[in-house]
Amino acid sequence: MSKKVLLVGHCGPDSFALRSAIGRLGDVEIEMVNDAKTLEAGMPAAALLLVNRVLDGRFETGDGVELIERLASDSDGPAMMLISSYPEAQAQAEAAGALPGFGKTEMYDDRTAERIRTALGDQDAP
Repeated sequence: MSKKVLLVGHCGPDSFALRSAIGRLGDVEIEMVNDAKTLEAGMPAAALLLVNRVLDGRFETGDGVELIERLASDSDGPAMMLISSYPEAQAQAEAAGALPGFGKTEMYDDRTAERIRTALGDQDAP
């Protein structure tokens, strides 16, 4: 059964690149989400949210770390990662409840693939 990944608050080109990078990891369903209503509707079936640091779209906030903090209060929610190359933003996201994320330049790195597989509960992840 495929796992669902929501790309939260990414522009079209970044979503395309993320879709390409994540799609190579196997049986993963990927959905682009650019508004709060679609995010709320998609969360129950999602295994992982990949949240942009600066949200593109219509959300209650434009800050990905703030969104992670709000969503982390739901203990039944999906795993979350911040997509950002800024170490301080990654640290804030992790403190807010996210798993270690990655920057857009790291999308195709082996370490990133391992992190995503682990977040999705892939038993074969190293």
